[in-house]
Amino acid sequence: MEITIDNHFLLVFVAFFAGLISSIAGSGGILTLPALLWAGLPPLNALATNKVQSSLGTLSSVWNFFRRGHLDIKPLRLSVALAVAGSVIGTLVVQSLDTALLTRLIPFLLLAIAMFFLLSPKVSAADHPQRISQRWFACTAALAMGFYGGFFGPGMGSIMPFLFVWLLGHNLVKATAETKLMILAVNGTSALIFVFSGYVIWSLAFTMSVAQVFGARLGSNLVIKRGSGFVQPIITGVTLLMALKLLLFP
Repeated sequence: MEITIDNHFLLVFVAFFAGLISSIAGSGGILTLPALLWAGLPPLNALATNKVQSSLGTLSSVWNFFRRGHLDIKPLRLSVALAVAGSVIGTLVVQSLDTALLTRLIPFLLLAIAMFFLLSPKVSAADHPQRISQRWFACTAALAMGFYGGFFGPGMGSIMPFLFVWLLGHNLVKATAETKLMILAVNGTSALIFVFSGYVIWSLAFTMSVAQVFGARLGSNLVIKRGSGFVQPIITGVTLLMALKLLLFP
């Protein structure tokens, strides 16, 4: 299909800003997916192109966190594996189920999470005592979020940091880095399925991916330099805006 030059440049700009926001507080897809649909892409092509370009942006953010020493992959291997399994199951299940109920519930879940971050004391740079083991976290939270990411998706970038902070006691910078790895695993799995299905518009996916990479690198550097005092209000604001968007414009 044909995309005008003006629309193409606009989509690239949206992808850069989405990469910036997503690397800090998640939910960048709430910008890029509607923009792709607005540009005239059929829903499956828009979803496929969005998954590919956002996955590559997330990969840039993950690599930046890793090379700067803020991401330890080894303890997360089981969580990543079960999140991928959950993503595959969720993607298969969503094809046969009505998502209307989940669509109505998600904004209220996001509002609850935003209120938690808004009203809770500021998360310090230090870790806190964990409530459950890494293995139990993998078998419950990671598997469930993988399923949710494959089944539906919105808000995953806001929900996962909350789970890492609340259940494993991680500081918010560490939780943000770990969330990017989990999202990469879940969305990357979905993106591969779409690639092999032939739905990706590669001209858009490539240019938007480049913009996502630059935005994600800038955002992850801001997280590393500014710390949890910078991340907490951003993630609260983005989560609130996303919840309101889903409530008012489902």
